[in-house]
Amino acid sequence: MPTKTLEQLARFVNGKVKGDAGIKISSVATLENAGPADISFLANPKYAKALAATKAGAVIVGKDIDCPASLLIAEDPYYAFMQIVVLLYGHRKHKNTGISKKASISETARIGDGCQIYDFAAVSDNVVIGKNTVIYPNVFIGPDVKIGDNCILYPSATIYDGCVLGNNVIINSNTTIGKDGYGYATHKGKHHKIPQIGKVIIEDDVEIGCNCGIQRGTLEDTVIGHGCKLGDLINIGHGTKIGPHCLLIGQIAVAGSTTIGHHCVIAGQVGIVGHIKIGNCVKIAAQAGVINDIPDGQAVAGTPAIGALSAKRAYSIIEDLPEIKKALGRLEKSSNNGPPCHSERSAAE
Repeated sequence: MPTKTLEQLARFVNGKVKGDAGIKISSVATLENAGPADISFLANPKYAKALAATKAGAVIVGKDIDCPASLLIAEDPYYAFMQIVVLLYGHRKHKNTGISKKASISETARIGDGCQIYDFAAVSDNVVIGKNTVIYPNVFIGPDVKIGDNCILYPSATIYDGCVLGNNVIINSNTTIGKDGYGYATHKGKHHKIPQIGKVIIEDDVEIGCNCGIQRGTLEDTVIGHGCKLGDLINIGHGTKIGPHCLLIGQIAVAGSTTIGHHCVIAGQVGIVGHIKIGNCVKIAAQAGVINDIPDGQAVAGTPAIGALSAKRAYSIIEDLPEIKKALGRLEKSSNNGPPCHSERSAAE
């Protein structure tokens, strides 16, 4: 692992130093666990209290603040932290195996230069794979699939027939791309499978986590937009279209024919019904149930999902509901036992 001075790191991320520019940094750590040779970061103000006690050699921050460590001041501290982690550690290295003799590769498949295809991978007829792509053991690639340059398919990933993967796509273990959509016609009590004639298109720079299922379209293609990052255990229904640069955190289910705009953030365990439209830059809180369209820029929470601020106010009183009910009961009893109204007094007189 390389060692860099704080000055070198600052130049690398286009930042500036306050403190000892010559301090040597060899690793990264959290504010709580960092030592003198570590660099940490502060991107969320709620962790600012940890600065006073940190033993880090340096901390990446967005502005000049009080801190016992030297500072690397950067426009975007978290992005600068990412750049430094890459510089010091690099990304996972893939063993240069070439094309294994134990892999099953069709004679009609076209494999680009520099590809690494490991033992027991299966590449079907008319597959096209670009340059420098890595195919790990037990990956299955169906007929007529097209895969771009610099992709990584981790062990036991499955790509069904006809699907298209762009450049720099990462598919993690046990994920299936292009499985049949959940489409059945019920007639006289029996469910009849509908052929799914679309495919899945995954655009450039997408990463999909482990154990995901991306369904092919019934009629129109399912599309995962440029730069999207999907977590683990996610199901994307048939014909869904997700715009560029969305973050889907994990354990999310999106029903078929839903449209999601660009730069949306969808937190864990969200459920989204089919045939709705979610706008651009929408944020959906964890465990929300989305049953209606959401306009651009909205933040929603709850089940069913409503505006995030309204949801916070509503959920904040849930634990007080028993006492509120008692108070309403007392108020109702007091009202029923109160003094007679004017008309009642007149009649009595």
